[in-house]
Amino acid sequence: MLRLPRTIEWADGRVRLINQLKLPHSLEYIETSDWRRVAEAIRRMEIRGAPAIGVAAAFAMALAAVHSKARNLEELLSELRACASELRGTRPTAYNLFWAVDQVLATASRAPSLDEAREAVVAKALEIQRMDEEANRRIGEHGEKLIADGDTVMTICNAGSLATSYYGTATAPMYAALERGKRFRVIALETRPYLQGARLTAWELKQAGIDVKIVTDNSIGIVMQRERVDLVIVGADRITRSGYVANKVGTYPLALVAKEHGVPFYVAAPTSTFDLSIEGGEEIPIEVRPSEEVTYIFGQRIAPEGVEALYYAFDVTPPKLVTGIITEKGIVYPPYSKSIPALFGR
Repeated sequence: MLRLPRTIEWADGRVRLINQLKLPHSLEYIETSDWRRVAEAIRRMEIRGAPAIGVAAAFAMALAAVHSKARNLEELLSELRACASELRGTRPTAYNLFWAVDQVLATASRAPSLDEAREAVVAKALEIQRMDEEANRRIGEHGEKLIADGDTVMTICNAGSLATSYYGTATAPMYAALERGKRFRVIALETRPYLQGARLTAWELKQAGIDVKIVTDNSIGIVMQRERVDLVIVGADRITRSGYVANKVGTYPLALVAKEHGVPFYVAAPTSTFDLSIEGGEEIPIEVRPSEEVTYIFGQRIAPEGVEALYYAFDVTPPKLVTGIITEKGIVYPPYSKSIPALFGR
């Protein structure tokens, strides 16, 4: 049975979350009753991963509702709309955040009174957390069939339990395969500049007892040539209705190398990651983060003074490179322009 710490929890009007910037050296928590502190944690990447920041955004809305000094329902709704606006500005690419905020706002707007709105917002945030965990568990059940005993699986960034409420997306099939007694190894790309693969994925897979090796991002070609890689599974921050996948930068080159070597490339994501309002990859907003996140490592400057960096935090993988998308409802396959709308009953 999987035993990993919970990424984020709600307890008596407070939010407790793992500060992922401290891993793997120490397991430290941030605990707050201020929704602005949660927004800052999302912005600073103290909590990250599309499903996890969706849950965090929902909990931030719940904190805003519980601790509001609003005297009537309209005042509370106004405060929640302001909270939602700030949360939307924290990370523009991950669709789960926008989905969660919209879900909570819609719930609050249907409440008949101030007190019922507060209760409904908290209940909805907790429901979003439960839905995420259940979706991830089902992703694992569907995806573990892709992993055979003795396989080598490659992944990038951290689409693990730390990136969700629990189980993870890309790691969920791995954890389910482990529970079924399969033995396999994982190759994790280190994922510059935040090193989510080296710091976070490697940490949690080791905690779970899975054999994991780290490789540098720029070594995927030689690793595919010299090591047997049977399968690639990655997460996603946004998927369009025709199957374009935004994920941590480096995913697109990984997909290209996998295609060249005939290695199946799967994306694991809950349906809350799908943005059916857009079709092409060029429509996905791509976050550009500060230069200092590249030019410094753990506070130490590695580039010459006066030299800046260009840091797109995500890239977009076209559907022609995606073998399949593992969701809580099953695995969808090309043509995605038909299978994705069918997944949603459209």
